[in-house]
Amino acid sequence: MRVAAIDCGTNSIRLLIADHVVDEAAESEVLVDVLRRSEVVRLGQGVDTSGRLAPEALARTLDMCREYAEECRHHGVEPGRVRFVATSASRDASNADEFVAGVREAFGELDVAPEVVPGAEEAALSFAGATSGLLDAGFEGPYLIADIGGGSTEIVRGTHEVVAGTSFDIGSVRLTERHHRTDPPTQEVIDAARFDIAEALDEAEALVGLGGVATVVGLAGSVTTVAALALELTSYDRAAIHLARIPIEEMMIACERLILSTRAERAAQPFMHPGRVDVIGAGALIWWEILERARGANGPDLVVTVSERDILDGIAMSIVRPPVVEDEPTAG
Repeated sequence: MRVAAIDCGTNSIRLLIADHVVDEAAESEVLVDVLRRSEVVRLGQGVDTSGRLAPEALARTLDMCREYAEECRHHGVEPGRVRFVATSASRDASNADEFVAGVREAFGELDVAPEVVPGAEEAALSFAGATSGLLDAGFEGPYLIADIGGGSTEIVRGTHEVVAGTSFDIGSVRLTERHHRTDPPTQEVIDAARFDIAEALDEAEALVGLGGVATVVGLAGSVTTVAALALELTSYDRAAIHLARIPIEEMMIACERLILSTRAERAAQPFMHPGRVDVIGAGALIWWEILERARGANGPDLVVTVSERDILDGIAMSIVRPPVVEDEPTAG
């Protein structure tokens, strides 16, 4: 079965077309990639202050939806096998109905409507995508999954399924728009952003618990960009980043470099996506704070890795097998 998953977040919109392959003899199932695309459209531009999707942001996003719809048709994805999940920016916008209507029109006969999923389901989808392959790669559970998006961050704990999870409105775009207005950021700017992160993590720690885990797994563009710096890559290499085992100290040093760097220094990094240059400092700060909390709760031997499989993979798998979503309280 060929399926298509679209993850439309605050900063980027991503597409995965994959074949669902079942090996009945081995009692296993996998998704085999046919196509992956990621484009920065900044749908959440200004949502934190205005509460609305900006016309230019909506236009950029719907243009890309039309491209993705053509990709689905070209690769033979049938109606009913496309799932479009919209996250933080769409939850917050008062004019989300314009977005829904535009997506329906873009996909036409494929009959696709964006689902603005609640935080608990977003966390479960992230967990399902991120944990596929972890045990086989030698990473022991329980896992603490941190999915740092543009508008929100999901923290999820579990091994084979979600034990506890939460979503809170702290993300790289949201923090950048609130605080990062100097180049490079001043200590005052960093401290103000850090205060917001700390408040959110206090709540996450109370709801989810950060202790009692063996492996921390970071997801999404902010984290993979930090990993690329820690690995000293000369270009963005998805295979090198996926499930790399990076010492926590080296990961946090890479975070600090991106937090304190100028815009020009960030842009000069050979692995940096142009659409991430302005927001990576805030994303790296969120990741640093999560790692610091997790290390404090679990000790210095905590294993840290990065997964290129995330909510997008979870969405694709959910088309054929719905994820387990526990009735856990969520923040945000």
